[in-house]
Amino acid sequence: MMWNFEKYGNKTALIDESGQETTYLELHNACKGLASIAEGRTLSFNLCTNTRGSLLGYTAFLNAQVVPLMLDANLERELLIALIEKYKPDYLWVPHNMAFAFPEYKEVYSSWDYSLLKTPYEKAFPLFDELALLLTTSGSTGSSKFVRQSYINIQANTDSIIEYLQLNASARSITTMPMNYTYGLSIINSHLQAGASIVLTEKTLMQKEFWQQFKDFQITNFGGVPFVYEMLDRLRFARMDLPHLQTMTQAGGKLSPELHKKFAEHAQGNGKKFVVMYGQTEATARMSYLPAKVSLEKIGSIGIAIPGGKFNLIDEAGKMITEPETTGELVYQGSNVCLGYAESGTDLIKPNENKDVLHTGDLAKRDNDGFYYIVGRKKRFLKIYGNRVNLDEIEQLLKHAFPHLECACGGTDDKMNVFVSCNENNEEIKDLLVEKTGLNHAAFRILKIETIPRNEAGKVLYAELDRLSNG
Repeated sequence: MMWNFEKYGNKTALIDESGQETTYLELHNACKGLASIAEGRTLSFNLCTNTRGSLLGYTAFLNAQVVPLMLDANLERELLIALIEKYKPDYLWVPHNMAFAFPEYKEVYSSWDYSLLKTPYEKAFPLFDELALLLTTSGSTGSSKFVRQSYINIQANTDSIIEYLQLNASARSITTMPMNYTYGLSIINSHLQAGASIVLTEKTLMQKEFWQQFKDFQITNFGGVPFVYEMLDRLRFARMDLPHLQTMTQAGGKLSPELHKKFAEHAQGNGKKFVVMYGQTEATARMSYLPAKVSLEKIGSIGIAIPGGKFNLIDEAGKMITEPETTGELVYQGSNVCLGYAESGTDLIKPNENKDVLHTGDLAKRDNDGFYYIVGRKKRFLKIYGNRVNLDEIEQLLKHAFPHLECACGGTDDKMNVFVSCNENNEEIKDLLVEKTGLNHAAFRILKIETIPRNEAGKVLYAELDRLSNG
C-alpha cells in the first residue's frame, strides 16, 4: 500500500475549487470503494484533470496494485483510441461528463464526478510485479512511449522530497501543473505522504480566480516550470500580498539566471524559500535540489543530489570526470530511477532495465563546492559550418538580450531556426547572434509564429516546431 490515509483521520487532504474539503478518512473510504470494483493487477487509463475524482482514481489504483496510465483528459480522441488499441486497458477512469463518449464500454462505478468504464479486455498483457505507474514524457502528443515507474521508485522519491523540503502536515499547496505531469504528480505524492493539504484547481495563473483561491485557502507552497515563473514575473508577483506563502519550488527546465536571481532575492527579502530543483520522469521526478540558503550564491545551479541519490559526470569515452568545471554527461544513481520504457502493452512485463542508473542526456559541470550546473542537452546541438552550437545557450542568450522575447531554437546542421512570437526586429536578433557566435548571417533563419507551442506543463514542443519549419 502506497499511502495509509487512515492515520491522518479528519485532517483536510483535499480542497476543491468550490471550497469543499475532503478529509483523509473520506479519501481512504472513497479509495476502498473504487478499489473494490477495480482490483488486482490490471491496467487502467486515467484521464486526468486537477479535480478530486482524478486524484481518487490515481491514489485508489496505486494502493490496490492497479496500474494507472496517466493521460491528459483533453487528449484528442483519435490519439486516445490508438493508445487503447495498443495497450488494451481493463478500465478507463474518466470525468463523468466524458463517459457518454465511450458507449461501447460499460460504466461499472462512479464517484466524485468520475466514472469507471469496463473495456472488453481482460488482463490482455501480463504486468511486471514491481510496475506501479505509467507516465508519458511527451505531454499531450499522444506518443505511445511511457516511462515505467515502480512502487519503490515512487516511495523513494516521495520520501526524499519530504526530507529536503521539510514538508509536514501544516503545508498547503495548490495545483499549477497537470496531474499527469511528473512534477505535478510529485507534489501530490509528497503532500499526501506528509499529511498535508492540496488545493485542486483547473484555474490558471492568468486568471484572477486562481489568486483568489491562493489567498482564501492560505497556500503555503507551490511549484512551477520556467514558463510559470516567466508568467509570474509578468504578473509582477513580487507585489502580490500572499502572507501565508513560505516556499516556492522550480523544476521542469532551466530558469534564466535573471529570473533565478529575481525570485531568490524576493524570497530572501521576505522570509520565504526559493528552491530550484532538477529532475526527469525517468527519475520519478527529482534528482537534485539547490538549498534555499545558497540560492543567491549559486545562481543557475541545479544544486546537489537529493537524499539517497548520487551524481557523476562522464566524458565521451565513458570515463568518469573528477576535475571541477569540466563538462560531461550527467549520470544519476538512485532507487528512484525508473524501470525503463514501454511502447506497447507487450512491454509491461519487462523487468528493471535501468538498475538504478540513469544517463540523463544532459551536459553538466560541477563547481569547486560540489554544486552542479546544466549547460545543455547532448542532442540539443547543431553543427554550423563545423562549429558545435548549443541551442539551449542560444535561447538563454536571446532571452537575456530581449527580456520580453518568447523564443525557441531548432533546425538542422548549417541552418538554425529561431522561432519568435513577438515583434522584435529580425535583423537585431540576427545581428546579436552573429556577434555572439561569430557565424554568418546566413546560418540563422528567424521565423515569427503566433505562439510557441508548449505542452500542458509549459514545456516547449520542439518536435512541433520542427514540423512547422518543414511545412
